[in-house]
Parts: sequence; structure tokens; C-alpha cells
Amino acid sequence: MRILVTGGAGFIGSTLVDRLLAEDHDIDVADDLSTGSLANLAAARAERTGRLRFHQVDVGADHLGDLVARRGPETVVHLAGRPSVRRSVAAPVEDALTTVVGTVNVLEAARRAGARKVVVASSGGTLYGEVRPRHLPAAESQKLAPRSPHGAAARSVLEYLRIYRQLHDLEFTALALANVYGPRQAAAGGAVVATFASQLLAGEPCTVFGDGEQTRDFVYVDDCVDAFARALDRGDGLLVNIGTGVETSVMDLYTALAAATGTTRPAMGAAAHPGDLQRSAVDPGRAAIQLGWRPWTPVEEGVGRVLEWHAGRP
Repeated sequence: MRILVTGGAGFIGSTLVDRLLAEDHDIDVADDLSTGSLANLAAARAERTGRLRFHQVDVGADHLGDLVARRGPETVVHLAGRPSVRRSVAAPVEDALTTVVGTVNVLEAARRAGARKVVVASSGGTLYGEVRPRHLPAAESQKLAPRSPHGAAARSVLEYLRIYRQLHDLEFTALALANVYGPRQAAAGGAVVATFASQLLAGEPCTVFGDGEQTRDFVYVDDCVDAFARALDRGDGLLVNIGTGVETSVMDLYTALAAATGTTRPAMGAAAHPGDLQRSAVDPGRAAIQLGWRPWTPVEEGVGRVLEWHAGRP
């Protein structure tokens, strides 16, 4: 299959590219390198000459359609964007342009090029908002009640996906991702696992925002990528949660990472960020039924791999 991956030089995207190349697909990567890095694709480009083509382009650019038409992918996997609640609160217009307008541009390019399907990364926590404890982990039937501009943008994207399916027969699967973590994730983006790992290894103090009891559903990147690979030909027309269904508090995460690095210094406290959720976890039941997918990497094992990766970097 010929597949175009937007954001394919990023943390999740490059890991997906490795997986798809291993399965003998032909891959085009479209990435503006604003957050991604060619270093993430270095091994794939060296080992898969002729099977992987890189195109430096913004998904919001007018000429994206020309690129997609020229390459003629059967499926487009859309991972480009900056899924940050904090950034969206500070710059909601920028977030809407990237998340909503950028996605519509990708859909229009895919439609015009005759692609069969788009698989889109959505945001599990921000879509559902602050879910009542008795409804956690949140299933796809949960009312969408975002509490941040990014969550509102993600909900708008779902409507566009449904409209393009109805009007143009462009199939879709939207994967509502929990907190994805793993090697290649940059600490600069505010990802808590990557941030704690890099700071602890550097001997720097870590900051826990809020009371530290806020929970997240941490899913390892390889597990997440497996869901994208399965969604290429499954889960049509559906929103599908990709997470573990297990809540881990930020303080427990810090404690585990600190112990693994031999750090005894407690984390510093700071006020919670506007728009941040107190508790978040998604139910992966539909993914098991529709994609045949289940997570398999425990947090303890996953964070160990993150520490190894960060320790091996200059």
C-alpha cells in the first residue's frame, strides 16, 4: 500500500513510519519540521532507500494538494499538529489553524487525489473533558465536553471527518489517543514523561503542576503505533479510544522515575495550568472489538525504555 503520513518526522509519526516500512508499505512523509526532526527518520531513510520519500511541507499550505495528487496514496495517516492544551489556551487561533484548518486541508487533498481513507490522530482526554469518576475510563459513548480550545478543535475535526465521509465517500478512522509516551518524544513540548526523564537524568529539579494527584492514561508509543497500523483497513467511520484504561497520578509517575534514577529530591510544586484535567483515562474496549488491539506495555517497563533513550542522547 502507498501511504502518506503527515507529521511523519515526529515522535509518533516516525515510529509509525518504521512499522509501516517493516510491513513493506511505500511511505511518503509530509512534515514541516517545526516539531519533528529528520534525525527520527535517519535509520529508515538509510535502510529503505526508494521506499521512503520525505517532503518538507506544512499541512496548511496550498500546495499540499499538489503533493498528495502527485504521490497518489491509498491512505493518508494524519499526525501533524501540536496537541497541547497549554499552548491552545495561550494561542487558540494558532491551535485552530493547525488542528482544524490543517486537517480540512489534508481531507481536501486526500479527496482530490482519490485516496480511499484517512486515519486521524485525535485527543482522548481533551475530547471528553472532565469526566465524572463513575464514568472513567471514558468510552466513546461519553458526551464530548472539551474544556480547552484544543479539545474544541478536536471535536470540530470529528464533524469534518463525518461530513467528508457522507459527501465524498472518504472513509476515516479517528483514534482518540491517551497520553502517548516513549523514545523520541521531546521534553520541550511539555510531555510529562519526557520532561521528568530528561530533567532527572540531568540532575535538575522537576515541577509538578497542581496537587500531583491528577491522573493520566499513559500508553506506550509502540502500542499506539500498532493501533494505527491496524486502523488502515479497520474501524471505518468510527472514533476509537487508544489507551490502557488505567489511571496513573503525576506524583506516582514522578516517584517511579525518581526511584529509577536514584533521585531522592522531592518534586517542586506549582499552580495547575488553565484547562488541565484532574482525571483522565479512556476505555480501549472498542479498539479490542473493532481493531483487534490491546495495549501490552506496562508503565514501569515503558518509562524504563524512555530513561534508556534519554540517557543515550548527547
